[in-house]
Amino acid sequence: MNRFFIVFLATAWSAWAAEPALKVSLLEANVCAIRVSHLDGSFANELNAGQKVLSATNSIAGTVLDLRFATGDDSTTVPAAANWFAINKTPLAILVNGETRGAAVALAALLQKTHAGLIFGSATSGTTRDGPVQPDLAVKVGLADERALINNPYATPALASTNPPAATNDLLVLVDHLSEAELVRRRMKDGEDGEKTIAMPRPVPAQPVIRDPALARAVDLIKALALLHPAHG
Repeated sequence: MNRFFIVFLATAWSAWAAEPALKVSLLEANVCAIRVSHLDGSFANELNAGQKVLSATNSIAGTVLDLRFATGDDSTTVPAAANWFAINKTPLAILVNGETRGAAVALAALLQKTHAGLIFGSATSGTTRDGPVQPDLAVKVGLADERALINNPYATPALASTNPPAATNDLLVLVDHLSEAELVRRRMKDGEDGEKTIAMPRPVPAQPVIRDPALARAVDLIKALALLHPAHG
């Protein structure tokens, strides 16, 4: 039994260790979003590989580095990661919150100190020698809502401190809201009054909206900077 338990723990630890330190995705067609869960020695290399995949087929306007809930014990990776963003030279927004700890705090502090980008969110619980990292733009969101929004930034939390009456049905824009009278009118043939049926265009579904407050503000910043300073070449 003990032997089985040890093997199970080893397998679970191996699976956890094999998880990627970061996840790279594309938002609003041209904003690179880098979601970090853990900083380790390979972090800078993974940054480079992930960004190359996106830039191969997309013109990247800027980057959002999401360090909310991020941890890390390897502080030696911080200078290399900060240097990567300095070389990249695209607009950068950094997201932090009260659960940002360890090497993730050190990276946010260094990026802020070198003016590499602006920080959004709430003060970190983890500290540097100068104390917690304070955001340049404070965005208050409950931790439970923030965790849910990280998994799906387009979701609307049922009850959020930033949006109490929020509903969970985001599909209303896809519903053809017609009254019974309108349905009857459309089905009528040419009547005695000579009125013809008018074909009404169906409503166009709205584009997905980022519901994550901190992420939405960061993306807005990137897009605004891209308009002010368009990329060349």
